[in-house]
Amino acid sequence: MTHKREIQGNVVKIAGEKTASIVVERRVMHPRYHKVVKRFKKYLVHDERNELKVGDKIIAIECRPLSKTKSFRLKTVVSGAE
Repeated sequence: MTHKREIQGNVVKIAGEKTASIVVERRVMHPRYHKVVKRFKKYLVHDERNELKVGDKIIAIECRPLSKTKSFRLKTVVSGAE
């Protein structure tokens, strides 16, 4: 059994039908200044039922490539948009 990566992020854009763009933030130590800085990366997530809205906090799980840039699918919605 393979290990599936899980990412948690916020929906920033609804990118077409059944697709949402999320931004994932991680905190890393700067190599020279030894200060914690934020790094961001965007991922496309497959949303089969079109239930996501901008501002939702979600958990996505890795899956087979669904398109050239989409390799994650929606697992759960942690909290809705306010």
